[in-house]
Amino acid sequence: MANIESLPQPKKIAYAIGQFGWSTLVNIIGLQLVYFYIPPKDSGIKIFITQITFLAVLNVITIISSLGRLWDAITDPLIANISDRWKGKSGRRVPFLRVGALFTGIFCLLMFLPIVPKENFWNIIWLFLMQTLFYLFLTIYVTPFFALLPELGHNSNERLILSTYISITYALGIMIAGQTNLIANIISSIFKITDKVLSLQIAIGFLCAISMILMFVPVIFIDEKRYCESVPSDIPLFKALKKTFKNREFIFYIIADFSYFMGLTIIMTGLLYYITVLLKLPDSLMAILLPIMVLLSFVCYPLVALLAKRFGKKIFVVIAFLWMSSIFFAIFFLGKMPLSEMLQAYLLIILYSIPLSFLGILPNAILADIAEYDAKITGVKQEGMFFAARTLMQKFGQTLGIFVFAMLTTFGKDIGNDLGIRLSGIVGFILCLVAGISFLGYNEKKVMSESDKKIS
Repeated sequence: MANIESLPQPKKIAYAIGQFGWSTLVNIIGLQLVYFYIPPKDSGIKIFITQITFLAVLNVITIISSLGRLWDAITDPLIANISDRWKGKSGRRVPFLRVGALFTGIFCLLMFLPIVPKENFWNIIWLFLMQTLFYLFLTIYVTPFFALLPELGHNSNERLILSTYISITYALGIMIAGQTNLIANIISSIFKITDKVLSLQIAIGFLCAISMILMFVPVIFIDEKRYCESVPSDIPLFKALKKTFKNREFIFYIIADFSYFMGLTIIMTGLLYYITVLLKLPDSLMAILLPIMVLLSFVCYPLVALLAKRFGKKIFVVIAFLWMSSIFFAIFFLGKMPLSEMLQAYLLIILYSIPLSFLGILPNAILADIAEYDAKITGVKQEGMFFAARTLMQKFGQTLGIFVFAMLTTFGKDIGNDLGIRLSGIVGFILCLVAGISFLGYNEKKVMSESDKKIS
C-alpha cells in the first residue's frame, strides 16, 4: 500500500470543527429538552405534553428520551459495521458524514417545534418521531467521525493531538449550546417577542443552522483517501461486535465510560435546574457559567497533554473520575451552604472544569490506542466498531441517565420542593466513583507497547 500522508495542521482543525457542530446539537438536547417539556413553575414555558406520572416515577419525557437513546444505541453498531465495510470512491467515512451533516440539525430543531400549541397527545407522537430521526442521522455522522480519529492519527502522539482538538471543539459546543437562553432573551428584546417559547425556538433554529455548516467542514476539506489507511473489513456485524467486546482492555474502558456518561448526563440535564431551582438564579446565568467552564478547561489542556505524554493517560483519568464524583456529591448541598448563591454557582463550574479537561481529551485518545492495539494483535482494522461499541454503551448510559433524572424530578423539581433535583447529585457521585474504580483495571503498558508498532 502506498504511503499515507500525515494530516496537516489546518486539516486537523477542519476535522475537529465537525465535532463543534454536532456537539452544539447534542448539548442543546441535553440542556434544553427535559427543561422544555417538564418546565419548573414560573419558567414561562407552556406545557406541551402531559405531566402525569406512571408507576409513581415515570413520565412521558422519561419514556420518550429513553426510547430515543436506545434507538440511537441500536443504530451505532449497524452504522459502524456498514462504514467499516464501505468501499466507496471517497472513502469509508466521509460519505456518511455528508449525509449526517445535512439532516441532523433539521431534526434537532423540529424536536422543539410541537405541532399543537398546547398540551396534546399529538405532540408526544411528533416528539418521538423527530427524536428517532435526529438520533439516526446523528449516528450516521458521529460513529464514522470517531472512526476517523485512529485512521487520521498515525501514532499515539498524533491521536492525542486530534483528541485534544476535538475535546476543544466539543467544549465549544457546550459553551455555544449554553448561550441558548441568552440568545432567546436577546431575540425577545430586539423583536419585542413576549412568548418565551417562540424566542427559544428561534434561538435553537439559529444554532442548528450554524451547527449544520460546521459539520460540513471536514466533509469539504479532508480527503480520506489521501490521509487514511483505509482497509475495509469483511467481518459481519454481530461477529465484529462480539470480537470488540472480547478485548480485555476495552472491557475495563467501557465499564468506566458507561458509568461516567450516565452520571454526566444526569448532571448536564440537571444544570438548568441547579441554577434556577436550587440556587434561585436566572437561567440566563448559563450564558456566563458555561463559557467560564470551557475557557478554564482550555487553560488546562496544555498541562493535560504534557502530563499524559510524561506519565501516561490512565492515572489522570482515574483521578479525574474521583474528582468529578466529589463535585457531584456537593450538588446535594447547593443553596444550603454558608456562601452566596452566586458564589456557589461559580465554584461549582470552576471546580468542574478541571477534571472535565482531562476527561475531554484522554478517553478518546485511549480508545484510539486500544483500536490500534487490537488491529496489531488481530490483523483486522475495525476502528468504526470500537468507537460504535463505545458509543453503544455510552448511549445506554445516557439513556439511563435521562431516565433516572426525569424519574427523580417526580420527587421534587420546584423551588421549595427540590428533593429529586438534589438526589441527582448523589447518583452522579456514585456513578463517577464506580468509573474511577473500574478504570484501574485497564493495562495501559500492554496497549502502548503494541499500538505504535508498524503493521506488517
